Amino acid sequence: MSELQSAETRARDAICRAGQSLFERGYVHATAGNISVRLDDGFLITPTDACLGTLDPARLARLDAQGLQIGGDRASKTIVLHRRIYQATADAGRAAGCVIHTHSRALVAASIRADSRAGGTLPADAELLPAITPYFVMKVGRVPHVAYHRPGDPAAADRVALTIARHAAQGRLLRAVMLARLGPNVWHDTPASAMAVLEELEETAALFNQLGPDQPVPLSEDRIDELRQHFGAHW
Repeated sequence: MSELQSAETRARDAICRAGQSLFERGYVHATAGNISVRLDDGFLITPTDACLGTLDPARLARLDAQGLQIGGDRASKTIVLHRRIYQATADAGRAAGCVIHTHSRALVAASIRADSRAGGTLPADAELLPAITPYFVMKVGRVPHVAYHRPGDPAAADRVALTIARHAAQGRLLRAVMLARLGPNVWHDTPASAMAVLEELEETAALFNQLGPDQPVPLSEDRIDELRQHFGAHW
């Protein structure tokens, strides 16, 4: 087996392990959610309408570097958004290696509440959650709340790419965005590291929701700056 084939085999297995873990712990349900990995010569992504808990490594959709499918079951429609994230993060200076999208319950609940308060029209600079815990600041960072688009709408991909670029111009590295009323997209170097970002994000949303209708006081700028200096936090 060549080194390239071996890397792809490992990526296929990592996607399936992550999908099973997310499904078994309730981060995804039914056929919701998708996972992709960037390869040296293309992409892997979970098939459309696949259950992440029962993925078959051999049936993952394989795309070439231009995004054309060359193998596996039919690719999820979200490959358009995922490819824009890969390109935007590369342009920002740190290319993502994996993107995960879920409909995680606590995050969607927080999104619905925020979108409702905004009358269904979120401002361009909206953020989903305040800096309420140090590990949210350190492990996730800011999470832009992208205004509602129908699932698969190319306009959502455009908005996410612009958001990544806007934060990069301000010296901030993003690890996640929240699509209003739909779910988060998180990214990192590998499926395991992207899943860790998602876990911290979902737990922060659950905590935020439990705090009730009153807006909690976030960490002060001095405390956030301390996290930047000691841990390289991007906030």
